[in-house]
Amino acid sequence: MRLFFALWPSTSVRETLARFVATRDAEFGASLTPVENYHVTIAFVGNVLPERVPALRRIGAETSQTPFHLIFDALEFWPKPEVIVAAAGAIPPALQSLWDDLHARLAAEDFVLAPKRLRPHVTLARKVTQAPVLTVMSPLHWEASHFSLVLSTTGGAHSAYTVVHTWPLLDER
Repeated sequence: MRLFFALWPSTSVRETLARFVATRDAEFGASLTPVENYHVTIAFVGNVLPERVPALRRIGAETSQTPFHLIFDALEFWPKPEVIVAAAGAIPPALQSLWDDLHARLAAEDFVLAPKRLRPHVTLARKVTQAPVLTVMSPLHWEASHFSLVLSTTGGAHSAYTVVHTWPLLDER
């Protein structure tokens, strides 16, 4: 089972991103990420044996943070993974704290994690082999109020993501 922890967007954020990408289809010239797959990965756990899933659920339940506001304000081409992303120029302190806490708890349970630093982004297109000339992106505001454990099923043109469990980000810690 391939699993990861992620921020899952609201319907309005998902629709705003979808409208934005639809106007850039020719510009991206690649395999567009399905709208239902938009997310921000906060901890990629990778392949996990089924008997380790309860530990991941416990870690998610024990991890707490306050809600926060993310602003995606730049389109970027990342050549090594061959993707175009909507990137957040600033990392809210609450997101960094959530990332740090989650990664520390996962490491304590001997889960091997990558990457080693937080880069909040939403992948919009894959298999982009040449750097496109990207236009300016109007800021996209995302109110993060929960995070999820997600199952990634590969096969076919795109991975399919299934939310396994969701935990709220609470105003009181």
